[in-house]
Amino acid sequence: MKIKILFFILILGVNILYLNAQQKIISGERSSVDLTIYNQNLALIREERTINIPKGINYVIIPDIPSTIDGTSLHFSSLTEPFAVRVLEQNYQYDLVNQTKLLEKYIGKEIEFIRLNEETKKEYTVKAKLLATGLQAPQPYPGISQTGMVVEIEGKLELNPTGRLVLPSLPEGLILKPQLEWLVENTKPGLHQIEISYLANQLSWYANYVALLNKDDSKLEITGWVTLTNNTGTSFKDAGLKLVAGDVNILQEEFRTGRYATDMMMKTAEPQFKQTELFEYKLYTLKRKTNINSNETKQVELISAKNVSTKKVFIYDGLADQWRAWYRSYSYRNQSSFGQQSNPDVGVFVIFRNDERAGLGIPLPKGKVRVYKKDEDGKEQFIGEDRIDHTPKDEEIRLYLGNAFDIIGERAQIDFKTLASGRVIEETIRIKVRNHKSEMVEVLIYEHPWRWSEWEIIKTDTPWEKIDQSTIKFPVKIAKDEEKMVTYTIRYSW
Repeated sequence: MKIKILFFILILGVNILYLNAQQKIISGERSSVDLTIYNQNLALIREERTINIPKGINYVIIPDIPSTIDGTSLHFSSLTEPFAVRVLEQNYQYDLVNQTKLLEKYIGKEIEFIRLNEETKKEYTVKAKLLATGLQAPQPYPGISQTGMVVEIEGKLELNPTGRLVLPSLPEGLILKPQLEWLVENTKPGLHQIEISYLANQLSWYANYVALLNKDDSKLEITGWVTLTNNTGTSFKDAGLKLVAGDVNILQEEFRTGRYATDMMMKTAEPQFKQTELFEYKLYTLKRKTNINSNETKQVELISAKNVSTKKVFIYDGLADQWRAWYRSYSYRNQSSFGQQSNPDVGVFVIFRNDERAGLGIPLPKGKVRVYKKDEDGKEQFIGEDRIDHTPKDEEIRLYLGNAFDIIGERAQIDFKTLASGRVIEETIRIKVRNHKSEMVEVLIYEHPWRWSEWEIIKTDTPWEKIDQSTIKFPVKIAKDEEKMVTYTIRYSW
């Protein structure tokens, strides 16, 4: 029996020494930080810090981290002695100080009120025991009545006490800023260069572009910008920056908290970003360090090109939008009255190719393109904008800028027949396009065989081209103040 008691005391003593030996070591500032930001409101943050870790089991605290961190994505390692430091626990602590939480920690404890003696005009202190906070949110002004608060003063209860509330100290468990805490076991005491990484949201980027058309719409200058927005609550100084463009699969419900050779007449500046491959995505690495402050939006130039060859194109797509919803509908394919309404607008597009010859030739991230042009006074004017998707090199980019003022389209159904006991339909469409401009234009007329998938053009007065199963194109040139007419008959069968 005595041996068991002695053994129990020995184990208890060892546990007490073990607990007392644990220390909380707070790391210093970052020695380096690298950011990989995805265009899906997500960032991977990698930090390096130097910290003196004693031998044994200790707590390592990393302050000044984003408040939007994903606590399940943490990684900690020692670069100095990777096999000497073992992580036992990791914690993301975000119980931040506010008035309500402070008072809740002091329920049943002594607090003080500083009051004013109206006769002497001097302040004095009253000690009280807090029984109920009565607060649902922090009070905005000190010294006013604490609505709903209950305290005990000299054995008596006082409701809504007056005075300026003073608390002795910051209660344990509350912190001023979010922090990370690891419980680590270390066999090599001394200075360790540690690396931590984690995912955080509210650190995002997107691309936008500014283009300037020349006088005859044959060339443009284009500059691409990366816009960075940091709402993580933390600033990143001298940070390495990488941007990932592409549609990375993210389970949103689980995430809570070189110079290019060109034949251009003007020499382009050296790009700030180097583009490389990452899996099936595109990676853009800034060739220098940058600062990204908390609650800041920053723009960094991504690409710049001048004298990019362009072409202005007019497209008339006359089928009214309301009928596109009935595309190949079995129930309504033989309704003659459907599809008779016309859309009069002729769209104006600017087309160019993302290739090295144009001074581009790198994958362009998706984003908004704003287009400008100088007026007769040499002043830049905004003429339209469009969005581009992620665009690989050597692909064509088409920007829809609006509708032409002096070109009008008209589409009408002039004949409709039902044949072969309702299993064949023949429909004749007539399209008119009028040009009121002072010069000749080419208009691409687009039509969509929308009634059924099996179709053929059986008669037409204008050459046409099949773009895909649901799109055909009639290119027509129209002189100034002229009207051109296209008539075709299409047969659907099933």
